[in-house]
Amino acid sequence: MNQGLLSGIAVLLAVISMTAHPEGSARYQPPRLADGAPDLQGVWTNATATPMERAVELGTRRAFTDAEAAAISRAAIAAVEADARPSDPDKKIEAASSLPPVGNYNLFWTDRGMQVAVIDGEYRTSMIIEPLNGRMPPLTEAGQRRIAATRIGRSNDGPEGRALGERCLLSFGSASGPPMLPVMYNSYYQIVQSPGYVMILVEMVHDARIIRIDDRHVPGNVRKWMGDSVGRWEDDTLVVETRNFRPEQSFRGSSENAVVTERFTRVAKDNIVYRFTIEDPSTFTAIIKGELPFQAVDANIYEYACHEGNYALPGILSGAREEEKAAAER
Repeated sequence: MNQGLLSGIAVLLAVISMTAHPEGSARYQPPRLADGAPDLQGVWTNATATPMERAVELGTRRAFTDAEAAAISRAAIAAVEADARPSDPDKKIEAASSLPPVGNYNLFWTDRGMQVAVIDGEYRTSMIIEPLNGRMPPLTEAGQRRIAATRIGRSNDGPEGRALGERCLLSFGSASGPPMLPVMYNSYYQIVQSPGYVMILVEMVHDARIIRIDDRHVPGNVRKWMGDSVGRWEDDTLVVETRNFRPEQSFRGSSENAVVTERFTRVAKDNIVYRFTIEDPSTFTAIIKGELPFQAVDANIYEYACHEGNYALPGILSGAREEEKAAAER
């Protein structure tokens, strides 16, 4: 049994035990730092089997039953165990469709969550809670036109036309955020606090979010990777508002004028409830709200050596040049 599976089972057992003590319990008082701020420090993971968007057939149903959640976790663990079995060198390949995906990651590289997210004692069917169907809202007409016109991630003219994840500038899938969401691996975050600042180190692409406490946002013409994050404390909750995104960075098509508000509330020694709100009226026809748990882990954040092994990008660009050369010769 590999280390990822063992850690997944450990987190699953921890989450199951937490259902007897739902989040938001008034009994829990978070530890505090010397300046009086709640202590959010440590290494956390948000890996989960709960999807970002709810399955259409579930409609507005926000929670699974205990039995349904247990079945989902068992299926996720069984899939990992099956994938971890040694390959059969004598297996006959009867059709190309039975081959594993060429060039894809195998189990060694992946570390997906295997438990359903638990918020307020509910096994959640999706991270999104608003709109009530748990799905991304439709795009505005302006948003559709802007997305159709952008070439980021679709142009082979040069490295600037490729996606940020391919260029090792930011994580794919909004792991760095905001909002900070789990991906197929490395869904780990280290929070470090000092007077006036909160730093969140993201294992994916070793991004570091620097959140200034009780400060003003920089001028609107100053655009940053991961935006400009300013935080404040509301009782025991860290509230972070982020704006001034770079135009190349987008969440599901969002514009550079999107505003993301995050709320971090430590509800147990080993659990932070993370809530986010996305407002971008030029792109989405409704406000998006979501939440998921961050679970404490006894683990380290490791270097993500993306540039050092990034052979795909020169391959993509050189392949495009060869295609252009062949087209010119024809």
